[in-house]
Amino acid sequence: MTKKWYNYFVSVEQNTANEPGATGWPSGADAKSASDSVAEIAAGLNAEPQFTKPISEPNSFEEIYRAAEIPEAPHGYSILRVAQMMESEHIRSLPSDVKRSSVLVGLEAAEVNIKDVIQDAIYRDRALDGYERVQQRALEELENGKTAENAKIQAEIDRYVTEQRAKIQENNDAITREKERVTGWRLKKQQEEKKIAETVGYFVSENPITTGEVKPIPPSAASTGSKTAKKS
Repeated sequence: MTKKWYNYFVSVEQNTANEPGATGWPSGADAKSASDSVAEIAAGLNAEPQFTKPISEPNSFEEIYRAAEIPEAPHGYSILRVAQMMESEHIRSLPSDVKRSSVLVGLEAAEVNIKDVIQDAIYRDRALDGYERVQQRALEELENGKTAENAKIQAEIDRYVTEQRAKIQENNDAITREKERVTGWRLKKQQEEKKIAETVGYFVSENPITTGEVKPIPPSAASTGSKTAKKS
């Protein structure tokens, strides 16, 4: 990119550096007038940009600007181009007021009104703000949907847990009832055995009747006995 604006600034600024107001900074009533001008520019633009195209890459600001259909900057001098001018190696290290003056001189040389640049900046800022609101609404919709889905899933989990706990309790109750039944039966069985043993005792010297609690057969022994019975 040629530096016509910079060359023009050098030739003019040298002659005006010592004149009052040469830095280009507005003061007093001029500052208020400049502020009013910016407010007028902002008021004349649509508050909410309309995105006419889908945005596939939210991190691409250029895509957001295109989707918002920001008008083409006059003479190609957008606020982004002016930002590049500010970072030019020729003026990057200069004081802020000098950088500002140099850019204004360059814009004047290109017949670009600074109001057009400010308008472009406002368009882009509102496009970014508008798309941020779009993303925020999308985020809220996603959050609301997922929260409702999570609540439904949690309700299903709670219902399932309640049902399974009820089944566990039912199983435990069945075990308790069976233990009580077996214990009661065992007492009656021991009474029956005692009666049998007492009767047999009249006729034998060594009583073969057992009256105690039967020990369970180990699983391995029970399995061996079962195989032996099958072979026989």
